[in-house]
Amino acid sequence: MMKGYKTMKKSFRALAFLLALLLSVSVAGCKGVNEVQAEPDAAAPPETAETQPAQPEQTAGSDLIADASEQTAHVNVVDESYVPIPASAIRNGTYDIEVDSSSSMFNITSCVLTVEGEAMTAVMTMGGHGYRYIFPGTPEEAVAASEDAYILPVEDADGAHTFTIPVEALDAGIDCAAFSDNKEKWYDRVLVFRSSSLQISDYEDGFLTTAESLELADGEYTCEVTLSGGSGKASVESPAKLVVSRGQATATLVWSSDKYDYMLAGGQKILPVSTDGGHSVFEVPVEAFDFNLVMPADTIAMSTPHEIEYTLRFDSSTIR
Repeated sequence: MMKGYKTMKKSFRALAFLLALLLSVSVAGCKGVNEVQAEPDAAAPPETAETQPAQPEQTAGSDLIADASEQTAHVNVVDESYVPIPASAIRNGTYDIEVDSSSSMFNITSCVLTVEGEAMTAVMTMGGHGYRYIFPGTPEEAVAASEDAYILPVEDADGAHTFTIPVEALDAGIDCAAFSDNKEKWYDRVLVFRSSSLQISDYEDGFLTTAESLELADGEYTCEVTLSGGSGKASVESPAKLVVSRGQATATLVWSSDKYDYMLAGGQKILPVSTDGGHSVFEVPVEAFDFNLVMPADTIAMSTPHEIEYTLRFDSSTIR
């Protein structure tokens, strides 16, 4: 009996071992199937700065901005020697004003400046209908801005497109982005609204430095003068002789050429007092110091007389 019990016990142990073995194989098989099915949907480990693929840097909206190859050559229209003139320096009113553009493709045929208090605006009449809207700033700023900030064209009585933009100051470079209707891209422009279009009487009292404000006594002085404009070949002697009489200053300009037959200054046509010794000599009014005075001069050195716009600036700190 004992022998039969031992034999039965061994048989139970073998059976238990076999069942355990079969169970482990079954579980392992099920586990393997589940793992294979789960792999496609398993969450990938988070990417770190080291594992993330490098992305090329790209400005947002850059596809809306024309690059250099898509633009005509720009002209530098900003003269750093000019002092910007704010609205507070000019009497309230409207003025026809010249505008220089850095691009020949941004053709302004006429412009009217309005000064009111501390603000200036300009209505620019364009030579065509090529721009859908403009923005007072750079193309990058235009792309980032809301469309509510874009300035739309307005047709005038002649059917021309006009744009009204704010003007921070005269004689200063102002960024202006223009959106091409054809290319559907922003183009960068720089505009300069020229103070040379204004008259001395258009400025507020006290803004300009004059012989009277400097309290210069009647007498003779010298003052350094700089000339700009034209081809750059002509020059005037500096310092120039300065005569003050009853609060009004007159400068004697000695040109490097004797081929100038008149000048325009102070609203009048001035003839030379001498053309001897290879120099044209003029006596011109100095309506303001430390200011860009536009004084066109007519030259007869070419085949036909040619009037050239010059700018003279008299430095009050050099008056002796």
